[in-house]
Amino acid sequence: MQRVCFLLKVREDRIAEYRERHAAVWPEMRDALSATGWHNYSLFLRDDGLLVGYLETEDFEAARAGMEATDVNARWQAEMAPFFESLDGTRPDEAMKPLTEVFHLA
Repeated sequence: MQRVCFLLKVREDRIAEYRERHAAVWPEMRDALSATGWHNYSLFLRDDGLLVGYLETEDFEAARAGMEATDVNARWQAEMAPFFESLDGTRPDEAMKPLTEVFHLA
């Protein structure tokens, strides 16, 4: 199982709304994430907008590709894009660049 961690930056003027939206993630989005191999998926948000994502999956690229093939993901990413800084025209899910793990205590 791969452990994947990534960072994104939520615009400070959108933090409250971002929190609200993630308190009510669409059931079909949750189902699609599970069906495409996203497990133990968590998002952590610092008060300045730094977003830390963590998930476990058998194959991150396959899990991303699986989500990219769903209609619900296209709709979700389109709605979420305005919340983020520095996406340079990419969708938020395309901007997820995994960090290198340097330590793990099992």
